[in-house]
Amino acid sequence: MFCRLYQTVFYQLNKTRALDFIAPVLLRLYLAPVFWVAANNKWNPFDADSSLNNTIAWFANPDWGLGLPFPEVMAYLAWGAEYFGAIFLVLGLGVRLVSIPLMITMIVAMVTVHWKNGWQAIHDTMSPFASADVNEAIERLHKAKEILQEYGHYDWLTQHGNFVVLNNGIEFAATYFLMLLVLFFIGAGNYLSVDYWLNRRCQQSGEGK
Repeated sequence: MFCRLYQTVFYQLNKTRALDFIAPVLLRLYLAPVFWVAANNKWNPFDADSSLNNTIAWFANPDWGLGLPFPEVMAYLAWGAEYFGAIFLVLGLGVRLVSIPLMITMIVAMVTVHWKNGWQAIHDTMSPFASADVNEAIERLHKAKEILQEYGHYDWLTQHGNFVVLNNGIEFAATYFLMLLVLFFIGAGNYLSVDYWLNRRCQQSGEGK
């Protein structure tokens, strides 16, 4: 009885596979602006204040930066992966291939920037992965709120959201990595991607056999 019910439910659920192309499309459209913003923060050719030299200096300096080897090469590679990766994600072009350098970029970010801060992107005492100094961070947050409530326009400052303390852990980078890993395995999705139509054209012409 249980097996029959189980199979019936999953048979009905399998009918939704006609719309399974929606999932990779949404993943692509979610990730594209993330990497577009990251790339333009590293270097925006149309913004004089966003210089790749600043990124190179941060990559190179071991005291206040990352102390990476070959910082010029690393900076250009990181910018290129994110800039062109965002464009390719939107188009659905070469998604499985472009996922690889983007995943590598996330791994480098996790190891060099975020790992020492633990998991959380934002301090939260309720998280099972809270960092060791979470209580100290929350104490500083409460003190900052007290100062703002007394001397600042606190209601105006918080009208669109509460203040938080950034922990800068690996949470976001790890999440993006997992989303990219899914795209690497399932591809750009049907219908709403250049990859789908190119592959279909090649199969129809016999080149994809």
